[in-house]
Amino acid sequence: MSVRDYTQNDAAAFRDLNLAWVEAFFAVEDEDRAQLEDPNTHILDKGGAILIAEYEGEPVGTVGLVPGHHEGMLELIKMSARSDIQGKGIGRALMDAAIERAREMGASQIWLETNTSLEAALALYRKSGFRELTGDELTPTPYDRCNCQMLLDL
Repeated sequence: MSVRDYTQNDAAAFRDLNLAWVEAFFAVEDEDRAQLEDPNTHILDKGGAILIAEYEGEPVGTVGLVPGHHEGMLELIKMSARSDIQGKGIGRALMDAAIERAREMGASQIWLETNTSLEAALALYRKSGFRELTGDELTPTPYDRCNCQMLLDL
């Protein structure tokens, strides 16, 4: 397992891996479509980053970081892993790489949105040091599926 920077050759894999994940659990939403169809405009050109996990030379997972709601905050987005090879540490490798990249980008926090039905994802986020936000800490979301927001102080 290795994690590397996204290249333009990864556009189809980035889109397809994320669509497969979202469609397996939820409905694809407008914000998904925008980021997946044009990651340059919606992620990279905003000062973000995309990382690709590879296993046996194939892209098998993705994660993105995009500037968040506050100075020094990055939002963790589009984390996906190919379902037929889950359990090989893809999520852990992507999370570790994303945290390291966020530090390199000068972030002081990483924020994310998820759904409480995604128990494996929640476990990974908690093990990585994320805490759930409540009350006034919550931010409006463009996603119908998101019912949980989390924050990691770096």
